[in-house]
Amino acid sequence: MSQQRRGLGKGLAALIPNGPAMEPGVVPAPAPPGDRDLVPVAGAHFQEILIKQIVPNPRQPRDIFDDERIRELADSILEVGLLQPIVVRAAGRDDHGKDQFELIMGERRWRASQLAGLERIPSIVRSTGDDEMLREALIENLQREQLNSLEEGAAYRQLLDDFGATHEQLAKKVGRSRSHITNTLRLLSLPVSVQVRLAAGSITPGHARPLLTLGDPVAQERLADRIVAEGMTVRTVEEIVSMGDASAGPAPRKPRTKQPTAPALRTLADRLSDHFETKVKVDLGRRKGRIVVEFSTIDDLERIIGTMAPDAANQMRGLESD
Repeated sequence: MSQQRRGLGKGLAALIPNGPAMEPGVVPAPAPPGDRDLVPVAGAHFQEILIKQIVPNPRQPRDIFDDERIRELADSILEVGLLQPIVVRAAGRDDHGKDQFELIMGERRWRASQLAGLERIPSIVRSTGDDEMLREALIENLQREQLNSLEEGAAYRQLLDDFGATHEQLAKKVGRSRSHITNTLRLLSLPVSVQVRLAAGSITPGHARPLLTLGDPVAQERLADRIVAEGMTVRTVEEIVSMGDASAGPAPRKPRTKQPTAPALRTLADRLSDHFETKVKVDLGRRKGRIVVEFSTIDDLERIIGTMAPDAANQMRGLESD
């Protein structure tokens, strides 16, 4: 029986302490190293539950599910895992004395996981109905935990869909711009094969964002393969996409009329372009040099400044809010 791939995606699962709920008076075990900086989530914990222990919510308002979409989700789960855990609550025990859980949110994910052949499913087990408290704790933990771009996007999506958060709340709580949240969410629309490369670190979010403008999944997959095979920089990918032909080689460079840039400076410019996820030029004259960092919008500029100097960016946000 197929099992969910591990290590590629955690989403909200990374933001909630593991383990079953503690009985009153019982001292919990020490938190794993990755959980020690997280804010306690009152009335909820993360647990992998046997699918057969879960029963659907009889009050589920949706009674029609798109079978094709569920099959697509099942295929994605087999490739990259379930990025968004379901939400359940304890529902007593069955006739054999086994714990049962009732679905609160995520019936599509639950159905797709069954279709994918999973035995267990990542779940947020709730013992309280305070949605606002749970949402706020999850958003605060999102700021503390280091997630890869797909996990981050999945966490944003679940907070927006399941817990009623807004783009403004997310942007304010996690210290990111709305454009960053939007762009990260868009990564979830990439083909599964591209998401696998992104989750594994074979390509970066800076590589993936230009792929989104192609629209055609086949072209996106083809260019992603070339990025890995040829070791392309973000700038090269942007040039290929701007030429409108992802199947062609890198955009031809114009003949240089001046002294070629030293290889070390060119390498430095490429590394800076990858780091800041935008085009960076490094020029060195006889007496001085300069670094030019391009940006497209004010939000993009704020993102770059936040990467260069987080403290300065936080001071700027504080001045704006005064």
